[in-house]
Amino acid sequence: MFAQFLDIFFKSLKLDRNLYKDPKYFGEAGIYFAGLIMILDGIAGAVAANSVVKTSISMAGLTAILTWLMWSIFIYVIGVKIFPEKDIKIPFKKVLTAVGYAHAPGLLRFFAVTPDLVLLIVFLTQFWIFASLIISTKQILNLKSNFKAFGIIFLSFLIIVFLSLSFLMSRMNSIPLSNIS
Repeated sequence: MFAQFLDIFFKSLKLDRNLYKDPKYFGEAGIYFAGLIMILDGIAGAVAANSVVKTSISMAGLTAILTWLMWSIFIYVIGVKIFPEKDIKIPFKKVLTAVGYAHAPGLLRFFAVTPDLVLLIVFLTQFWIFASLIISTKQILNLKSNFKAFGIIFLSFLIIVFLSLSFLMSRMNSIPLSNIS
């Protein structure tokens, strides 16, 4: 079981598109492996951030799960429902699993333990995750074009950024000005 998890992890790091083609990685345990990757990705991000600013590890894990769901929903809706390549029947669980696997490079953020390395490692791992998401999207949705896979990921990213900024701005507007010194 652990060997299969490590196999998934290293295939994702290598950007191996066969990870997303082989049905054995999308079996019963696949969703749990993807969830574990996402939780560890969130914790790794919190560990990296803690070298700069204090971050709650439990909140980072919860945020990672919510992010996983958001990415998966947007990729599914945009790639399967709005702009399908052809008449495809891809289950949401497969998209959810693939998005989780694609976040495996984020686990390398555990190595960002000094403030000097945080920005570099976070930037590199985020770029790596985007590349992995493009590969996974192309493979699971059977897309013919890398450009279309990039477009689905980029559009999903823009929606997530917009929603995140909207949430942050609404939270900032609810802070009373008398508490700001």
